[in-house]
Formats: sequence, structure tokens, C-alpha cells
Amino acid sequence: MIGISKLYCGAVEPADVLRYNRMSKDLPSEMLQFARDKKPVVVWNCTQTCNLKCVHCYAGSENKKYEGEMSTEDAKKMIDDLAAFGAPVLLFSGGEPTVRPDLLELMHYAKSKGMRVVISTNGTLITAQRAKEFAEIGLSYVGVSLDGGRETHDKFRGIEGSFDKSIEGIRNSKAAGIKVGLRMTVNKRNYQDIDEIFEIMDREDINRACFYHLVYTGRGSELMNEDLDHEQTRDVVRHLMDLTKARFDAGKKPEILTVDNHADAPFIYMELLKEDPKRAAEVMQLLEWNQGNSSGNGIACVSWDGEVYPDQFWRHFSLGNVKDRPFSEIWTDVSRTTPQSELMFRLKDKRPFVKGRCAECRWLNICGGNFRVRSEAATGDLWGPDPACYLTDEEIAGEAVGKVAPAEAC
Repeated sequence: MIGISKLYCGAVEPADVLRYNRMSKDLPSEMLQFARDKKPVVVWNCTQTCNLKCVHCYAGSENKKYEGEMSTEDAKKMIDDLAAFGAPVLLFSGGEPTVRPDLLELMHYAKSKGMRVVISTNGTLITAQRAKEFAEIGLSYVGVSLDGGRETHDKFRGIEGSFDKSIEGIRNSKAAGIKVGLRMTVNKRNYQDIDEIFEIMDREDINRACFYHLVYTGRGSELMNEDLDHEQTRDVVRHLMDLTKARFDAGKKPEILTVDNHADAPFIYMELLKEDPKRAAEVMQLLEWNQGNSSGNGIACVSWDGEVYPDQFWRHFSLGNVKDRPFSEIWTDVSRTTPQSELMFRLKDKRPFVKGRCAECRWLNICGGNFRVRSEAATGDLWGPDPACYLTDEEIAGEAVGKVAPAEAC
């Protein structure tokens, strides 16, 4: 995640992070990306079933029953291990997580083990009663996916009326006192609706939004040709910066982030360098701590059947299964004795293994080699350049920027 509010608008200072000694167990959720130990935020796709049929679903979910999903007992065993390992956050995702019958029980169990619990949902099934139950458990955050205004969103979700139901779920969550944020995956079909997402935030009094770059996996791979081109991506990121800054100038403090393209980090830094060199120096410190893409390091995914992936977009290469081996053992196995442990070794520090312009890029220390899965989907080479990097050859040329040591062992 690249925090436009944190970096460009000065919402976070290096001193704010140092106050917590940069340790995952102490840092507030919004600062976890700057942790020195990089304990992983774990995305658990607790079910593959979904009541919608989104065109860009990375999980390929449909509204049907799937076999092989983890049992309640399996899930609690996994949560015990995650809590003991020190994973700070368990994010319940899907499919649509609210269709899982034991969701409340498992959320409560994770909270009882000291984990922060959040949910990523389409919002359509969050009734007033369900929102009240979430609040009683102590749910930290509800992230609701909106792909634009009503017409655009409903086309993406494949179900007419889904926009209105999502808004109703948002309102129910807010009425119950739960923090709500929006999530939008940006591509050629909907980038014109970005202003409308900000208008929805203003209208519904929502203070957080994450704008995702497209990753070519699941049904999202069918949209590869509808990804933004490099110039469009630059324009979108710059526009997000301007929209965010305008709200800060008006006295508001929205949390605006981009996700899944770490070229955004040097781009924001270069823009700041032209506008405010003093702040740019502070931002560089934060970006060095952030370390760019965190797949296999600060972010993890456990699938509905217990398979472990470096992030939620890796559906073709499992690192192991939590029903056979604890997550903590899978995640720390860098022995290089198996293909799985070799991949984990490389993901802990990708810099020696990336190729092409990634290997030559002066921003490698703060980008981390960007998204490996996107490179593999587009080129067939897991370690080749990420085709979504929009920085020019002139912008990446020169001496390396940032002094980043490999993350401490997880």
C-alpha cells in the first residue's frame, strides 16, 4: 500500500512511526507497513462462495457451494498459530465472507487471541443486525468494494441493485460505530468514476478509500487488455494526489491509498521533490521503511481450503497447507530445499532476483520489484519486469536510491 495521505499530505511523520519502535505488535494498523519485523497481515479467503459475480474477481468466485473449505476447528487451529506467531491482523475475505455461517464465531475467536480483525466485503449482506453483531465483537474495520457509481458498479458486479445494497451495508456499519472504507479496482472501464468515489465518501461521511491497480489473476486476467496504459496510470495517481490534497486543504483528513503498484512510491516522491524538498526527504525515510511490495513478507494469504500463498493473487503456486503444517512454519521456511522454500527465500528480498529494467532501476530499494504475479501473467517470467510500471527509462536511470536492509526474520 502507498499512502497518499501519509506521504503526500503529511499525515504520518517518521517520528510517529519511531514512537512505536517500528514493531508490528505495537504499531497502529495504519502504520504497519513501516514495521521493522514485517509480521504479515494475513488475508484469509474464508469462503469461495459469493452472492455476486464480479468481472475482475481474483478468486473466480460464484454463487454456489464449494467443497473442501476449512472447518471451524481447522480455522481455530490456524488462528491459534497466527496469534502465537505475532501476525497482527486477520482480514476475513472471500468470495463474500459474510456468507460463511461461523463467521461471527471465528471473528470473536481471533479477537480473543489478541488479533485485530477486519473484513473485506461487497457489503450487500450487512444488515443492521449483522452490523450490530460485528460491533459487539469489536470488528476494527469494514472495507467495502465499490467500482464506481451506481451504473458502473452494477455492471462490474453482475447484479442489478448491488450498488444500493452496498451503500445500505455501509450505512448500517457506520450506524453501528464501525469504521468503513471503500475499495476500488481501477481500469479502463471505470477510472472516469474516481471523482464519484470521492463524492460518495463526502456524501456518506466515509474517511478512507483504497484504489487498487489491476492484477491479472482469476477473472481479472480477462481484463489484462483493459488495464490502464502507462500515461493513464500516471494521470490517475496524480489526480488522486490532487483530490486528496484539496480535501486536506479544506480541513478534512481522508485516508487515501493506492494498492498493488509500487511504482507509485517513487512517482509520489518525485512529485514532492519538485514541490516540497523538505517533505520529500521525510517521505524517503518512510519509503525505505515501507520497502515496497511485501508479497511473501508483510502480506500473506490463506485460501478457503487452507493453502498458503504469498498474497491473495497467487492462486497457481501454494507454499503449503495449514491443515498439514502450521502457517508459522510455512512462512519462515527459507531452507531452499524445496521449490516452496526457495520461493519464500527469494520473496524475503526480491532485489537480487528481479531482471531487466527492474534490476537496473534506481528505485528498486523502495519499490521492492513491484508485483511478481503481474509480471508472470503478462510475460511468463516470474522475475521479469512488471509491465504495469509506468516510470520512464529516464526516471529509473541513475544511482540507487534508498538504503534498505532485508527484513528481519519473520
